[in-house]
Amino acid sequence: MKRVTIIGGGLAGLIAAIELAHAGIHAILVERKAYPFHRVCGEYISNEVVPYLNSRNLFPESYNPPAIKEFQLSTIDGDSKIMPLDLGGFGISRYTYDNFLYERALSHNVEFCLNTEVTSVDFEQGAFRVKTDHDEWKTDLVIGSFGKRSRMDRVMNRSFLRRRSPYVGVKYHVRTEHPNELIALHNFPGGYCGISNIEGGKSTLCYLTHVSNVKRYRSIGEMEKNVLWRNPLLKTIFNESEFLFDKPEVINEVSFETKSPVDGHVLMAGDAAGMIAPLCGNGMAMAIQSARILTREAIPFVRGEIRREEMESRYRKQWNDEFSSRLWRGRQIQKLFGRELTSRIAVSLVMSIPPLARSIIRNTHGRPF
Repeated sequence: MKRVTIIGGGLAGLIAAIELAHAGIHAILVERKAYPFHRVCGEYISNEVVPYLNSRNLFPESYNPPAIKEFQLSTIDGDSKIMPLDLGGFGISRYTYDNFLYERALSHNVEFCLNTEVTSVDFEQGAFRVKTDHDEWKTDLVIGSFGKRSRMDRVMNRSFLRRRSPYVGVKYHVRTEHPNELIALHNFPGGYCGISNIEGGKSTLCYLTHVSNVKRYRSIGEMEKNVLWRNPLLKTIFNESEFLFDKPEVINEVSFETKSPVDGHVLMAGDAAGMIAPLCGNGMAMAIQSARILTREAIPFVRGEIRREEMESRYRKQWNDEFSSRLWRGRQIQKLFGRELTSRIAVSLVMSIPPLARSIIRNTHGRPF
């Protein structure tokens, strides 16, 4: 049996570790933080994953996650439209759900190296040498699930880093009057902000903005007042909510460039395989499914049933078949948002042609699995 190392303990990494454990395969998962902790994320999961989560006893039922059934879209000046979400989803924080999966993984005897950062991964003579700030070891398979942008991307000199990204992601948890069944997406100049409810009577407020907005106003708070508040719906949310973080969670240079699901013989999952634009449906469900697809192709290799080249080829094909067109559609739709004219046109189309709106929603969400 070959050795497996997973770099990154987000959704994709944790699901991959659990799937391997179900197959009787031991894996080491390296995570640079210790659970639980917050991540910049919209914290909405499409119901496409529910059959799978139930089959593995991974649905977080004990936290009573809000069921989300409707979608609201607003223009920069606050005109909005609410429409049904055919498939729907549920809301749960990464702080809670990642820790929930971590505890499940421990119960499956997954080995963790927490508070540990991988400093290099070298492939030579058919195997990897993984070095961390504490140790080093040889391993036969490396799974990369290190998120949107990390030190590992630089270590591996991944091509998407050569193109600078102008986007900044910001997340808060708040208490506010927001309907449990609604996820909303509000446009503002240079970006858009989502809000939906999670466990414990809280809401996630998460937005993507152009870096020029932050540079112009020198602080997140001043930028929010001068830019996000141009949308009256966002101004109301910010003024009438109780903010639960001392400071926001922030990630810089969020890139939507195309990535490769296999890079340097490392199998990538989640955002490391292809940055999931917020308008592709949702990244949490896609991260979960990518880990499931990856492990389905990796297990025969780990058992010595297929060669590395076949595993990599099969995974590339499965990833592209499942996600490439969905990611492309999300990137095209994203171009309509954050601009006054195009966001108004988008909302007008949604208001006047309901079948078009339903088609867009359906095509940016996956099928139940």
